[in-house]
Amino acid sequence: MAQKMIPAREPPVNSRGVFGWLREKLFATPFQSLMTLTLIYGLYLIIPPLWQWAVMDATWTGENRAACNVEGACWAFVTARLDQFIYGFYPKSEIWRVNLFFAQLALILAWLMIPAIPGKKLALGVGLLVLPVTSWLVLSGGLFGLPVVETHQWGGLMVTLVLALYGMLASLPAGILLALGRRSSMPVVRTFCTAYIELWRGVPLITVLFMASVMLPLFVPEEIVFDKLVRALIGIVMFQSAYMAEVVRGGLQAIPKGQVEACQSLGMGYWQSMLLVVLPQAVRLVIPGIVNTFIALFKDTSLVLIIGLFDLLSIVQAGLNDPEWLGTAVEGYLVAGFVFWLFCFGMSRYSQRLEKH
Repeated sequence: MAQKMIPAREPPVNSRGVFGWLREKLFATPFQSLMTLTLIYGLYLIIPPLWQWAVMDATWTGENRAACNVEGACWAFVTARLDQFIYGFYPKSEIWRVNLFFAQLALILAWLMIPAIPGKKLALGVGLLVLPVTSWLVLSGGLFGLPVVETHQWGGLMVTLVLALYGMLASLPAGILLALGRRSSMPVVRTFCTAYIELWRGVPLITVLFMASVMLPLFVPEEIVFDKLVRALIGIVMFQSAYMAEVVRGGLQAIPKGQVEACQSLGMGYWQSMLLVVLPQAVRLVIPGIVNTFIALFKDTSLVLIIGLFDLLSIVQAGLNDPEWLGTAVEGYLVAGFVFWLFCFGMSRYSQRLEKH
């Protein structure tokens, strides 16, 4: 029997460092090695021609399609219309107001997403209550000497973010109330919430937008005139709140009934037990579903084209019809797709961080 401890030795070279990672993650089995090599070969076939087309042979500036190299991408279309893609038809002298809205949004998002910055609850309160009011006042004008900018002049990325932001902020609390109502012990409340949810889930969003644009004015007095953008927002919130309610209801059903009974035994009322015990756990359980609904809403903002509003994708499509830029559809759709992917991927990554903390 050995009388002394054998000194620890380093693992073999082929199981540590870069070679160890490659062997463990990419070439652990013959099938995994085959898949890795196939994927590498596929990337070899795709990336060099794509790089050549998108960068090496691309044209970045120009006055029209004729100035672009036929062998490469015509990014000149994007650079020439970049302001319209972002601001729509907003007056150029008032563009600083849109930039202020973007800055407010970026500040709140950075406050929420950077762990080192304290005061997350305060940031959430500012984002839910202050940001929607201030941004709407700044963008629409009419107060503090700001000239009014009608919503038909809004467009591009600005409209996409406005619809998504206000739709998310309003549909989440509305969906929570509908979910609580559907699980209520009061038959009238439960029946109303169930009928509402099933009604809105049974029709597509494009129909809701059309009805909100055409039918809603028929049900209000003639003196009351709803703005087209406001009508679209009402339709989006009513539609998304029904889906949000079902997501939250799934979280509520996952909470054991014993927790509610424990709250009752401690003398807590219905709203106390819901707000302090049940809802925080339920919402945390369904974070992936909530974010999935938000991502779907962000992408569905493109449907507002049917009621005459131009979001990012719609205004790119409108630019493609310009005779000066015919044949630049690929570049336009790539830019729109990249912007949508960037926001959706950001929301997905943020939800994963929320789940871990």
